[in-house]
Amino acid sequence: LAEVRQKTGMVKPSSLLKPVALTRIPGRYLAHQESLPKLPVPPLKQTCDRYLAALEPIVDSEMLKNTQELVKEFQAQGGVGDRLQKGLEHRSRKTDNWLSDWWLQTAYLDYRLPVVVHSSPGVVLPRLEFSDRQGQIRYAAKLIAGVLDFKSMIDNETLPIEYLGGKMLCMNQYYQVLCSCRIPGIKSDSVVNYALNKRPPSHITVVHNYQFFVLDVYNSDGTTLTVDQLYIQLEKIWNSSLQTNKEPIGILTSNHRNSWGKAYANLIKDKTNKESVRAIQKSIFTVCLDAPMPRVSDEMYRTRAAVQMLHGGGSRWNSGNRWFDKTLQFIIGEDGTCGVIYEHAPAEGPPIVALIDHVVEYTKKSEMVRTPMVPLPMPKKLRFNITPEIKRDIEEAKQNMNIMVHDLDMKVIVFSHFGKNVPKSYKMSPDAFIQVALQLAYYRTYKRCCATYESASLRMFKLGRTDTIRSATSDSANFVKTMDDPVKQVALLEKAVKAHRAYTDMAIRGQAIDRHLLGLKLQAIEDLSALPDIFMDTSFAVANHYNLSTSQVPAKTDCVMCFGPVVPDGYGVCYNPMEEHINFAVSAFNSCADTNAARMVQALEDALVDMKTLLDQTPKAKL
Repeated sequence: LAEVRQKTGMVKPSSLLKPVALTRIPGRYLAHQESLPKLPVPPLKQTCDRYLAALEPIVDSEMLKNTQELVKEFQAQGGVGDRLQKGLEHRSRKTDNWLSDWWLQTAYLDYRLPVVVHSSPGVVLPRLEFSDRQGQIRYAAKLIAGVLDFKSMIDNETLPIEYLGGKMLCMNQYYQVLCSCRIPGIKSDSVVNYALNKRPPSHITVVHNYQFFVLDVYNSDGTTLTVDQLYIQLEKIWNSSLQTNKEPIGILTSNHRNSWGKAYANLIKDKTNKESVRAIQKSIFTVCLDAPMPRVSDEMYRTRAAVQMLHGGGSRWNSGNRWFDKTLQFIIGEDGTCGVIYEHAPAEGPPIVALIDHVVEYTKKSEMVRTPMVPLPMPKKLRFNITPEIKRDIEEAKQNMNIMVHDLDMKVIVFSHFGKNVPKSYKMSPDAFIQVALQLAYYRTYKRCCATYESASLRMFKLGRTDTIRSATSDSANFVKTMDDPVKQVALLEKAVKAHRAYTDMAIRGQAIDRHLLGLKLQAIEDLSALPDIFMDTSFAVANHYNLSTSQVPAKTDCVMCFGPVVPDGYGVCYNPMEEHINFAVSAFNSCADTNAARMVQALEDALVDMKTLLDQTPKAKL
């Protein structure tokens, strides 16, 4: 987009602008975006009926009866629901997406718990075989080159447009993840994207031993540094950050958002600090060169890697070697542990995973011919003046981080009995099969069904983010309650899988209930009217207390995404179904006596195996 401005004479050509590729398609991104349909506002009665259906498996009959009365009153003609619906429809006509701004604000920017564990997902990449700093730096150099290669597709608007079921998807999130950063506030945060600046950023930040450096990744002629040049620059950074007695300034970003907002206002009063923070915020992305973590058994390795991605292991380890507000941070450990953590506000998992898939493939390419070495300037070290007050804020953030580290109960496994091949052989959706297994695992453990969140992409629509697939359905409840009866019920399993598939289709077409109900609630707040009774009802609180918060994030790379639970007594479950195995990451909190990640993983493995056995005992002709 910078090149478009350049051509129209809006800015002077900058030598740092990337040369326009021959394949450049100016305006393609905007043309594509304009051709996408708008997110619909579902009919009010449809959402009310589906809301009551979603409550059936998770609330008792007395509560349901009470809610039925409230819903009837809410959707009466000329009533409060009718008025709010009209307000939403009006909002839909005058905006590109009636939900996107509200969602960004309520789901992320107004959320005040730390982004660490509570919001930012991590991705664990396959373990690499380097065991020293040369290997670490060499891989980091290749990874940086791979991300810049992906960035050139964004800059040149040559990124392949994605499709789902023959429908084009919104590509906006790809344009939000580079050159962007979350900025803390005292009551609410903001997100800034510097990609559209007159002079787009031409540097990344590298952090090693808690010290931050600016690394320019473009030559004066606009070409990117080669892998060899990047290696030399990273080696300079490594060598000039050997002393570890520095204050871990980055750990401030892990604190509760209000505390960090106050500390941030104080931190940037100092001119040097402000310039250093700006350099991090403006960078294209951040690379964290991590110290090795304590060794663990091969069985425990993935779990340990997951917590390193999510929080860095605590203040003694790598938690200070981060800037958690940065949208994209690539983590490369000296011991071969690699992955990503991303700040969730600008994007969902799939665009991040597409970028990761591209980078992983890029790093496997054989080395290019060595380039003639032009002397490059020393990467600039970012300075921070630490006052006693800032020191106190750092100490507080360290303590809070260590509490979070001790509280996170994490388990990552490779389920090796089968992958998506088995459900597919029975003509069942692998995602629906796994979700029904989750329902079974939870029911066997707790003897009840719970509100379950699975994210559904709304990218068929302009600026679409997500809606909720409610995996706990009456059909899944019927199945899990009869699964352990002697008469195994294949028909109920089929019905439960089909119900999940139907809800998923409904959700991706913008016809699910959760974002619509949120919209009606926010419309009431915006109208300054009293909050309707259905939003003050106990059933609504139960429906939004997700004991299971889940997400399928499929990738070509054999990796797994992980995130924390969204409620104190819940689980976070993320999975990547490969052809013959499934990668699972399950999290819980140690502070809750009722949850246990390892126990849930075992229940999930058992449920998957039992469901396969059930299907195997039934001739396929019957299915």
